[in-house]
Amino acid sequence: MLEDDNKEPVTLMVKHRLPWLIIGLGGGILATILASRYEHLLAANIQLSFFIPVIVYMADAVGTQTESVIVRNLARRKVHFLTYLFKEFLLGIILGIGFGLAMGLFAFLWFQSWQIALTVGFAMFATMSIAPLIALVIPEVLWKEHADPAIGSGPFVTVVQDLLSLLIYFFVATMIIF
Repeated sequence: MLEDDNKEPVTLMVKHRLPWLIIGLGGGILATILASRYEHLLAANIQLSFFIPVIVYMADAVGTQTESVIVRNLARRKVHFLTYLFKEFLLGIILGIGFGLAMGLFAFLWFQSWQIALTVGFAMFATMSIAPLIALVIPEVLWKEHADPAIGSGPFVTVVQDLLSLLIYFFVATMIIF
């Protein structure tokens, strides 16, 4: 059911949006707990913590672009899911390669560490590569379940992407550094 902010009372808007924002808050709490589980890794390599915001942000940004396009086209009923899936997968790979190389090079130039550079570069590649897929699948599922993807997708995609980005980053760091 699509919401029309021009016609709906604020109380109904709050009722529709609040559950998704609570999911987002819960995801933020989970992200905090997840990051704390890697305290030993971050304490031994404080430089890794400097890159968390950009790793998470860039995955969210590319995901938000995909999400905006798919939600707009779902509303227009102009979605060819497999076509979108293929193109968004390819887009994620291309963007992931470019931004992964750029961030890896920056990390190397800043810290003169191949370990930090490889960790940051590969994590950026991986998170940006999968972000469009997550941002495509979640609105599609919400649409199929008759939930408004314009309201639910943003918070839900963001929390899934943030948690996945952190997991990927810490996994890559653990594999390369430890």
